[in-house]
Amino acid sequence: MPNDTRTPEAASQPSMSRVLLLNDDVTPMEFVVYLLESVFDKDREAATQLMLHVHHQGKGECGIYPAAVAYARAKLVQDLAREHQHPLSCVVEPAPSS
Repeated sequence: MPNDTRTPEAASQPSMSRVLLLNDDVTPMEFVVYLLESVFDKDREAATQLMLHVHHQGKGECGIYPAAVAYARAKLVQDLAREHQHPLSCVVEPAPSS
């Protein structure tokens, strides 16, 4: 029998994941802002600031979600980018433990 040291509450919590947007030199900035507003529920100012952060730093965190939600949002970003013929990439990684 495996030795699970997590509390029952922790064992029932979904694993959390970070959604990261990766910079490219082709996708229009306004499209990135649109995705951040529509997919990640950012207001215009927050979306613009995050887009600029991604543009200057190469990547930026869109949010931390339960893993299934994170993967669904990342897939939606990828699908919308491809639909509009942009190479924008969005990745998911485990969130740091708190």
